[in-house]
Amino acid sequence: MSEPTEPSCRCHPHSEAAERLALDPDTVERDLVRLVLTVVELLRQLMERTALHRVDIGDLSEDQEERIGVTLMLLEDRMSALCSRYGLTMDDLNLDLGPLGSLLPRTGDHSLRGDQ
Repeated sequence: MSEPTEPSCRCHPHSEAAERLALDPDTVERDLVRLVLTVVELLRQLMERTALHRVDIGDLSEDQEERIGVTLMLLEDRMSALCSRYGLTMDDLNLDLGPLGSLLPRTGDHSLRGDQ
């Protein structure tokens, strides 16, 4: 009976995988902020699309329309401020999903807003 051999471990600090996972402490915060802002921007655009749809079908009162409009504008302003603070642009938040295209509509593309 042969002795069991230990499986090769790529977790060794000097392995190729460990080298690829080496994180630069200076960029970790920026990359995390980029990811969080990407998710927030996606949700903001979906909320905007839903609000516009509700306005189009007459589902909101004028007061509700005004509050939603102001809220969405404030959120967009805060997103811009956070992007500026971390040296990001709105295009930096647009992840490339390969064959599926980009996560967010490109600048000037209003397909998410239903302006087709």
